Amino acid sequence: MSWDFFVPVCVGDLVKSGGINQYVVQDVVPPKQLQSYLNRFKAALRSQGPLCILEHFDTAYSVLQHSHSVDMSVKEDTLELLVQVVNSLATSLPALLLSTSVSAAERKEKLNAVKMSVFLLCKMTECLESDSYRQSIITAPGKSGKKTKTGEGPLQWDSERERVLQALVQLLQLDIRSLWNLSLVEEEFTSCVTCCCYKLLENPTISHVKTKPTRDGIIHLLGVLLKKYNHLLGASVKVIQLLQHFEQLSSVFAQALCVWSTEYGMRAIIGEVIREIGQKSSEELAREGSGVKAFAAFLSELGALLPELLIPNISVLITHLEGESHTMRVAVCEVLGEILVRVLCGDGLDESGKADRDRFFDTLQEHLHDTHSHVRARVLQVYTRIVNSKALPLCRYSEVMGLAVGRLMDKSVNAVKSAIQLLAAFIAHNPYSCKLSSTDLKKPLEKEMAKLKEMKDKQKGDTPVAVIKASELWAAMEPELHVTVQKELEHSGDAARKQQQEYEEEEAVQDDDRATAVKIAQYLRVNKYRNAVRLCVKAHSCFPESEIFAALSTLSPETLMNTMSLLFKGSDKDAPEPSHNLSPTPCKEGNKEEEDAELKKQEMLVQYLRDTETFALQVERAISVINSMLYWKTTSVVQEAVQFCVTVCEFSVANSLSGVRKMLPLVWSADAAIKDAVVQAYRHLYLNPKGDTTRMKAQTLVDSLSELMVDASLGTIQCLEEIVQEFFGSGSSLESSVVQVLWERFTGKTETSALYKRAAVLLLGMAARGEREVVLSNLDTLCSVALGEKVTEDFLLARDTIITICNITDHVRQSRGAPFRLPQEHQLFTCLTQAIAEGAMMEDPHWQSFVEQAVRLIYFLAESPDQLCSRLLQRTTRLLLDQIAESEQVNKDGEQIQEGSQEFGQQVNCVCLAQLLALCGSVAFWQVSHLERSVSTELRRRRGETEEREEKEKGPSTKAKQTANDSTIEEDLGLVGASAEDTEAELIRKICETELLAEENLLCAFLPLLVKVCSSPGRYSHPQLTTAACLALSQYMMISPTVCEENARLMFTVLERSTLPVVRANAIIALGDLTVRFPNILEPWTQNLYARLSDEVPSVRQTAVTVLTQLVLKDVLKVKGQVSEVAVLLIDPQPHIASLALNFFNELATKDNAIYNLLPDIISRLSDPERGMSSDDFNTIMKQLFSYITKERQTESLVEKLCQRFRTARTERQWCDLAISLSLLSMCERGFKRLQECWECYSDKLTEPGVYQPLLAITAKLRRGAKIQFKTQVDEFEKRLTAVHTRGLENVESPEMDEENPKVAGSSDKTPRHAPLPGRGRARSKRGQSKPSVASCGSDNSFVTPQKTRKSKKPVITFSSDSEEDEEDAVLMESETPKVTTPIARTPRRARLRN
Repeated sequence: MSWDFFVPVCVGDLVKSGGINQYVVQDVVPPKQLQSYLNRFKAALRSQGPLCILEHFDTAYSVLQHSHSVDMSVKEDTLELLVQVVNSLATSLPALLLSTSVSAAERKEKLNAVKMSVFLLCKMTECLESDSYRQSIITAPGKSGKKTKTGEGPLQWDSERERVLQALVQLLQLDIRSLWNLSLVEEEFTSCVTCCCYKLLENPTISHVKTKPTRDGIIHLLGVLLKKYNHLLGASVKVIQLLQHFEQLSSVFAQALCVWSTEYGMRAIIGEVIREIGQKSSEELAREGSGVKAFAAFLSELGALLPELLIPNISVLITHLEGESHTMRVAVCEVLGEILVRVLCGDGLDESGKADRDRFFDTLQEHLHDTHSHVRARVLQVYTRIVNSKALPLCRYSEVMGLAVGRLMDKSVNAVKSAIQLLAAFIAHNPYSCKLSSTDLKKPLEKEMAKLKEMKDKQKGDTPVAVIKASELWAAMEPELHVTVQKELEHSGDAARKQQQEYEEEEAVQDDDRATAVKIAQYLRVNKYRNAVRLCVKAHSCFPESEIFAALSTLSPETLMNTMSLLFKGSDKDAPEPSHNLSPTPCKEGNKEEEDAELKKQEMLVQYLRDTETFALQVERAISVINSMLYWKTTSVVQEAVQFCVTVCEFSVANSLSGVRKMLPLVWSADAAIKDAVVQAYRHLYLNPKGDTTRMKAQTLVDSLSELMVDASLGTIQCLEEIVQEFFGSGSSLESSVVQVLWERFTGKTETSALYKRAAVLLLGMAARGEREVVLSNLDTLCSVALGEKVTEDFLLARDTIITICNITDHVRQSRGAPFRLPQEHQLFTCLTQAIAEGAMMEDPHWQSFVEQAVRLIYFLAESPDQLCSRLLQRTTRLLLDQIAESEQVNKDGEQIQEGSQEFGQQVNCVCLAQLLALCGSVAFWQVSHLERSVSTELRRRRGETEEREEKEKGPSTKAKQTANDSTIEEDLGLVGASAEDTEAELIRKICETELLAEENLLCAFLPLLVKVCSSPGRYSHPQLTTAACLALSQYMMISPTVCEENARLMFTVLERSTLPVVRANAIIALGDLTVRFPNILEPWTQNLYARLSDEVPSVRQTAVTVLTQLVLKDVLKVKGQVSEVAVLLIDPQPHIASLALNFFNELATKDNAIYNLLPDIISRLSDPERGMSSDDFNTIMKQLFSYITKERQTESLVEKLCQRFRTARTERQWCDLAISLSLLSMCERGFKRLQECWECYSDKLTEPGVYQPLLAITAKLRRGAKIQFKTQVDEFEKRLTAVHTRGLENVESPEMDEENPKVAGSSDKTPRHAPLPGRGRARSKRGQSKPSVASCGSDNSFVTPQKTRKSKKPVITFSSDSEEDEEDAVLMESETPKVTTPIARTPRRARLRN
């Protein structure tokens, strides 16, 4: 073979004449003849084998050339032939490659065959891939969602593609490099295969699950090329290029790099790719189409697959944390998280690993404060995974958790949700004890800290001074001591020395030899060498028989030094005392080690308690914040908060029940997702108990629900009813066992506390809502346990029992059949009447709540409840009169009565009288309710039964006639029905007005007493008596309009002048109910209700705003300017009152133009100088109110009205308030145009900085994002504002400026310098009284400054008067009573608006 095949760059290059011995295609077969040539190719393949490609290369090449015009069958046949050729080469080449006797010609022949077959197969694969992609676009699903099949080619290509890749892998896995000279494979051959692979990767469906075999084949083929054909550098570049243009390849290349580095050992490819990504500049990544999303996804996937291989190159990626691309920052943070979770975790890290771990954690913590919310959210998610994997070091728990709690205040919803998830993970995997609160941990921490301090002080006192060994001291003193010994021995005859020796001798003689030895050692220690030598010399003469000084028999410097050395250093036999003092014992050293170990343990315990307390404080803070999120408007945040409450409760965290109870009202949420989340949470926590037996499960369920109901409010219990009722209605197998456990607890068979007994009876009542027999069959048990002889011992249990019994009544169950009632002689009513009568004579604080429920039950369940209650009132009154008589008799017997009659208040127990009046009020209220609900419903039911009976009695002929005149008869029947209902309503009304308070009726006897007590607060000053009387009087006023009108003035007097906050609060609630019942009578008193919004007691203000919110939102009260008093509560110092006011305006804003219509009057009242509101408070209120103005037309109208208001404003403060109001509006072009048109209204006020600065702020806001033309207008307006403002200031300093600038002055002289006089109006009298509407004298009736008027003094009333003359002044005078001006008709709101 004389030619060589060179792989061309382009397919068309093969038809051109090449170099010497270079193969050139000789004959390009026409398309029509290709099939016959392919048949020859097949025959040659069968006969010659794979080397036939050398002769038939032109045939396959011709198919490539005519690929756009030949049939798909020709391409498939060609592909099949090429695959067979490559497979045959893969089968035949191993023997050749292993052979050592292969000629050059044979090697050349095989090489050409390999290159030709691989080239043709790769190009044909690329061609078919393009055809397949083109066909998939043509057959893409349309609107119907169905694909249209136009051919079978694309449908078969997926399987053929896998065969091609398998054939190429089998061939290239062989060591075919030896076919080339020097084993250098030409780059064009490698590029031919890699280009085919990368072409296949560009398929949009390559990342789908169905293409996994193709994807794996490409990855393995490229892995072979990387390992054997030096494709490393090209692969890294190509990966970056493809990622930049094909985002779906991020996961594919992550998997590819994982395979290449693990299975093929090409780890260097990871470093190359990471460096390429790291070198991307921030500006390049910020450009559109830069592939930043694909790069980020690739890094995240790779970090999840091979985190350990990214550590050497992580420094390159960390530079992107400082870049502008938040997507790259997220990816790098996720990579760091994977490294921390899977590599840098555990206790076995070396110092380098710990340093890297700390550095990575510091980096993540920094990006918890990232400028982009998405980064903050993802970093929190990374931390959640770290905590769940238990990879967070204990020393970082407190810091990270504090940051997570801070992220709860994030503006981003995603960040808040991620922070909640992180905190839940902290609680689920915490190493501390979450069951203890910070309060419980405080005392143990203080105790252990005191113990630690004591141990440190003790150790500090016992620490010995550093001791130098005796031998070391002797070696140090030996030279000087030797000189002293020599001197002493030489001058032994000195007189002074003789005298000293005599002294020493006398001293030594007095002691024994051991004491002398100790003294010599002491002299040596304090450096008194001369005294030591002299005493040692004399000791031998004094103690000649002593073994210690025996060596001194021959006195010389050596013997003297040896003796003193022995005395100083000690020995095992001689002088044990000095030896004991000089060296520490091993026992002491052991004790010291034990003390150090105990001290270390104590320090660890104290640190643990400190960390636990910090963790508990952060958990409590997180719980309080997340509990407030339960009522956010964002559904997903509420769902996360609910799930957090479930997690907290599951791990028994302190105060966990607060969130569980707080989320309970969400069962009424209009959002189905929130409601379902709460129901599922409670079902998970309480209705799916754990236990081995049914009995244990039932006890666990009852324990959980009882704990939730202990000290729960009425609203909480009502919400819980919905969930418990669902359980009892679900047919659970535990239902009967739960009911049995509840009865055992209630009856006392199972020992339990009073609170849990009350919870049990309430749960039974909830079960009775679904099945009446649960309670009805056990009425005797309820009466004997809770309403029997011991009822006076626990009125709360009796009250809850009555609430349970009420659940079997028709009123609660809303039954439409015959009324279910019990006879008056039933044991239940006997027990109730006795308990009420006896309890009224006692001073039990819970009796009143009991009697309210008891009277309610009597009217719900008893036959003829009015007769029963009449006898009850008589019995209770008789007991009270008997008590009075007994008191008088005692006073007479004791001779303590004074002359004259005693006051009634001194003869009777005020508490008993108050309880009797409370009973009267309850009877009156429920009597009216009984007539209007029960009696009216029963009359309607009986009428319906009568009509049905009459219809059945009619014959068939009558029915036929009725069918013939159907429409006419239906209309007549409607009229008859309406007339009947009106007759029944009139009957009930007549009974209420004429019979209930008739003289023969017992209720009438108590009305004068109620009026007397309420109108004489000085005489009847007992708080409970006053409270009960006022409440009872308001209930009497519900009976008829006559009673209401007669006592309205008295009730409003009590509302305004009572000194008891509870009385004022009760009066507000009662008057709110009366306003709903008798709106025409109460309408003139509306301003008195609004006045309570300024009450000095927070509880009264809270009650007032709650009642008025209901009245206004239900269209019972007309919304007028008094709403400004509600606006003032937006800045109330009590947060819950401010939130109620905010809720009022939020709800009011849902009504059409309600706040827009009220704003002028609100601004007029709040800017009144007599109110004295600060500028900051005014700004805060108006900022909230103006946030509801969103329509452009409303803004334009308000701009004009506020500008006109400048004309009538008379003070600088009012000018400033108006200017601030203008600046708070969301100004638009139309509003700005209106502001320019009203220039004359405010131009003369611009000299005031308080007017000029807000208007200047308007121009600054308008300039942002404005168009060029509009921005020019804004700039001109700003210049005009500044010119007038400056001119005014200069005129104040030098009046001559007007003459120098006549033109400027002329334009402003047209504007009047003084505002016109205000119109008529009445100023607000004092705080706590709402300001009446103001008349108008200008174009805008709502913006008129009120004029001061002389206020008339009201009579001063004191409640502590002693004389009856002063008592009459306790009621408002007739002149102070408002008159009915506008009757309120009971018509729908829509009809009123239409009129």
